[in-house]
Amino acid sequence: MALEVEWYDLVCLAIVGGALIGALWVLWKNEGTSQMDETLLVGGAYNGVVNVSTSQLWSSCCHGVHPLWLLATRFLSFAIMALLLPIDLLAYDATIFVYYTEWTFTLVMVYFALGTIVSAYGCWQLLNKPPLENGEMAEFLRRDSEESTSTNTMVYKEKETKGSIKFQSQYVEEDFNQRAGFWGYLMQITYQTSAGAVVLTDVVFWCVIVPFLSISHFELNMLMGCMHTLNAVFLLLDTLLNNLPFPWFRVAYFVLWSCGYIIFQWVIHACGFTWWPYPFLELNTPWAPLWYFCLAIIHIPCYGMYSLIVKAKNTILPQLFPRAFLRSY
Repeated sequence: MALEVEWYDLVCLAIVGGALIGALWVLWKNEGTSQMDETLLVGGAYNGVVNVSTSQLWSSCCHGVHPLWLLATRFLSFAIMALLLPIDLLAYDATIFVYYTEWTFTLVMVYFALGTIVSAYGCWQLLNKPPLENGEMAEFLRRDSEESTSTNTMVYKEKETKGSIKFQSQYVEEDFNQRAGFWGYLMQITYQTSAGAVVLTDVVFWCVIVPFLSISHFELNMLMGCMHTLNAVFLLLDTLLNNLPFPWFRVAYFVLWSCGYIIFQWVIHACGFTWWPYPFLELNTPWAPLWYFCLAIIHIPCYGMYSLIVKAKNTILPQLFPRAFLRSY
């Protein structure tokens, strides 16, 4: 039986395809195809937006908060979420993963798993091998001097021109901390994608689905309430403590994540899946393009809402703890 394709199906395809291409273009312009390989190695985005050292991945934004607290927060968040997910699967079945909620919940859990591993490694490094001991500093200065003379003349001249002990000390400390590698980069984009996805998931669930839409397959219960609440609570608590940046252009990863989910829905329906987990994703209505356009636009305020939370943290905490707070960019 041939699939019937209506004009509004093509419009929805164009909307999702446009969002997909637009997200890739934003990433190409801000992280760049030629710079991506180096970004994966050093863990930062360029053009002055994100430049993350290893310590930022596992240290707190406040001097007085030991990194072990952040480790404990991430581990407990992961443990509780890892307990809830199998319970959800047992209560229903594997078809629960047709819901965007499960995708987002799993993504947040992956972030906390990565965060736990990175934090554990950072705390181990902090407790067992202080990064700036005198002998290591002297060796680094000697090696840096030799390498700068032969391979990085411009940086050497800049240091020579600036010339102050303070500048040299800052340069050494920044370069001595090995920048974040592939796992650090993956951890960052998982965090930033999770932030937008959590806002979208919880806002749509509590503000649209629960009050206005009836879902015949499920009834609201304590488990569903936890699944649509704890993801945000844990992520906000981590945001309060962590020292990770939140660049605007990584909303593109959030868009790619949602596009992947929609494409997944199209594929399983093309293969014979009969019902839509969310009525506003249905394609068999002339109103579908309007719904899809609204879904595309809503990604901006959802990501922007979390960005405002991060900015509020960076504004309020320095006023409350002026000598302890480390601002993240």
